[in-house]
Amino acid sequence: MPGSSRTLRAPAERCVRLNGMPYNPPHDVVTDVETIAAFVAKHPLATLITHDGVTPQADMVPLLLVDDDGAPTGKALIGHVARANPLWENGRHEGLTLATFGPLEHYVSPSWYPSKAEHHRVVPTWNYLVAHAWGELEVHDDPRWVRGVVAKLTGAMEGGRDEPWRMGQAPRDYLDDMLTKIIGIRISVQRMEARFKVSSHRSDADRLGARDGIATELDGRGAAELADAMGESSSSQTSSMPVVNDARMTS
Repeated sequence: MPGSSRTLRAPAERCVRLNGMPYNPPHDVVTDVETIAAFVAKHPLATLITHDGVTPQADMVPLLLVDDDGAPTGKALIGHVARANPLWENGRHEGLTLATFGPLEHYVSPSWYPSKAEHHRVVPTWNYLVAHAWGELEVHDDPRWVRGVVAKLTGAMEGGRDEPWRMGQAPRDYLDDMLTKIIGIRISVQRMEARFKVSSHRSDADRLGARDGIATELDGRGAAELADAMGESSSSQTSSMPVVNDARMTS
């Protein structure tokens, strides 16, 4: 009920299992939490996947990654959904919830590899940057909690704009009414993992050839950022690819 404060959790025995992790080869895997956090901060619109025990459901939800000492990773995701969305209702989010950020992606043509001219042992592929976070979904229906989340999200998304919008600019009665129409959600992140598939297993010549090919087209989602990541990657990619201020990956 509006005005109440509650936390709905899946059964404890379901929340400790992390089976079904996605395929992620060693040359692509990124596990450094701060690297993934920087990627999520720049691309906060998540595909939020929940399961009611019968059917999976996917919702597009902007989420903010915040520090949380109580979470296994030290991070939590916070956001909100429409009250009309059944996602938050009891029984609609059994087990762990998966939040996926990205992908930034582009097709890779074999014609871009210099090695094609040497032996023709090349095939098409797709490169991308994507991050995943798993955790227990909590529902918060406390107006103060929800208002606080909206304020944090607004601050993060409006920050750096010449004329940032602030909650106080909206009429109080209008804002109060809008806040009754949403439900707060929080995910205590148990595991975070990214896959930065940037041809790091290929020779530098092939990787840079693919990078240049993507740079000439730039028609994929986030293709420019993907091309930057490919240009800075190396065939000895580790689990951590630092992200600088403009969120481009460097080695």
